[in-house]
Amino acid sequence: MKHIRNFSIIAHIDHGKSTLSDRLIQVADIVSDRDFKDQILDSMDIERERGITIKSQTVCLPYRGADGRDYRLNLIDTPGHVDFSYEVSRALASCEGALLLIDASQGVEAQTLANLYLALEHDLEIIPVINKIDLPSADIDRVRRQIEEDLGLDPDEAILASAKEGTGIEDVLEGVVRKLEPPEGDAEAPLKALIFDSHYDAYRGTIVHFRVFDGRIKAGDTIRFMSNGATYKVEEVGVFQIVRRPTKSLAAGEVGYLIAGIKTVSDTRCGDTITLKQRPCDAAMPGFKEAKPVVFSSIYPVASDGYPDLVAGLEKLKLNDASLIYEKDTSVALGFGFRCGFLGLLHLEVVQERLEREFDLSLILTAPSVQYEIVMNDGSTEVIDNPALYPDPTTIAESREPFIKAAIIVPDRYMGAVMKLCLDRRGINKNYQYLTNSRLEMIFEMPLAEVIYDFYDKLKSVTQGYGSFDYEIIAYRATDLVKLDILINGEKVDALSQLVHRERAVERARTACTKLRDEIPRQMYKIAIQGAIGGTIIARKTISPFRKDVTAKCYGGDVSRKRKLLEKQKKGKKRMKMVGQVMIPQSAFLSVLKTESD
Repeated sequence: MKHIRNFSIIAHIDHGKSTLSDRLIQVADIVSDRDFKDQILDSMDIERERGITIKSQTVCLPYRGADGRDYRLNLIDTPGHVDFSYEVSRALASCEGALLLIDASQGVEAQTLANLYLALEHDLEIIPVINKIDLPSADIDRVRRQIEEDLGLDPDEAILASAKEGTGIEDVLEGVVRKLEPPEGDAEAPLKALIFDSHYDAYRGTIVHFRVFDGRIKAGDTIRFMSNGATYKVEEVGVFQIVRRPTKSLAAGEVGYLIAGIKTVSDTRCGDTITLKQRPCDAAMPGFKEAKPVVFSSIYPVASDGYPDLVAGLEKLKLNDASLIYEKDTSVALGFGFRCGFLGLLHLEVVQERLEREFDLSLILTAPSVQYEIVMNDGSTEVIDNPALYPDPTTIAESREPFIKAAIIVPDRYMGAVMKLCLDRRGINKNYQYLTNSRLEMIFEMPLAEVIYDFYDKLKSVTQGYGSFDYEIIAYRATDLVKLDILINGEKVDALSQLVHRERAVERARTACTKLRDEIPRQMYKIAIQGAIGGTIIARKTISPFRKDVTAKCYGGDVSRKRKLLEKQKKGKKRMKMVGQVMIPQSAFLSVLKTESD
């Protein structure tokens, strides 16, 4: 145990986390040069393209220290987005320390601070690393001052490195060995291990990623998951060195994987505790909670014959993503589909992209919504997340919507812009405090429905990228909820219906009508696009018709001939309008998703 170190890398986006992981893996020499590729821990195409980590990854690095001893360094790579914050907290709970990566040219940024707080909550030892020192714009002295003033860490402890050039990588590894404490735990005590991630393998079933805190686990043991009481016989345990390396056993302080013929990922929940069936531990690890979806949207195939493929795609994706929930749904406009629950908007986008890429599907998504509580006149309460299920307004006594507590960390020069943004979204300013001389934390209570569209993008825009945003759901509160319907030539399109606050209904309806006008192609007849609440029209846009020049061949002669032709055309258009049905392209549905984007 003395020769084991468990650590994570935390940083603001684009500060070089994946590149540093690559260099540490290269120094450890566990991958041949031929098999090596950049962002080696990011296995999905989406992760590589977006430069984000979605699934947590682990790698065990053998390292011979300057003192001549052999060490095992377990690097636990974590996702950094607010949607996956619970997975991050479980991964950090499995570590003793963290490398805090700071860009030498950009300095301490918002997420640097937010991630530092998250690491300090888990009582981790922090090692600051100043990265990208090779850049011409690098200002190491300024960053050292920020480390001292903004973060409250010792600037002399900071390690200088350039992950791109491979400079200072040995110093980073030596810093991990010297400054981090070895893990504590009793190998002879009953087994107590924390699950921090899992993924599905088509041939072996669910692969569980876990950290052993007490006891020992080996192949042949019968284990029990403490959240659901399920028992399994262990087939294999081992460590990750990019590929799986089986070992005889894993003892207290070690990080690795187990295979036990588990059929689905949903059986292995992040934050759950593993113990032995015959000799269980006294209590589970603290902090376990169920993944709760907060954003809901319906997914439909563009063509009806794509439905069986969508069923198969969602089933396979569910194997890998335990937080995804779905149930069957139907729409008059779009046919058969599924109502899905997501952890947040990024989670929704990731699921959509994976379905389109991995299963070659063309999809339409409805506007995302949250779960509302509807109190009926008879005192009963209904929970709805689908506008189609919204009851008759005359039968409703009260509507409630989820509120969140939002913590926003920004430089103080952006205070006014952030205040305006939050108040525009029906936010209530609860508190603000200065963390440092120039950086403050603002606390708002806001409706979740106002956040799920494009709040995060807008915040990044008004704070020039320095704004950091984190939230937790606190309670359901009374709201003035209305159902906004979109009518095209007098017909409701149920897939475009939304549940909105009455104050925002007109704005939302106008934006949706404008977007649809730009997307729906012109016809030979006029198309009216309307936003309505019940029987009241609150917004309208019109797509003007094509006008065929029927008088083109009419040269010379009396003007009455031209008039006759125009009258004839008018009658024909009337008839077309009666029988004409508007084709709405896929892009029109997608454009309404981004209702509030500029």
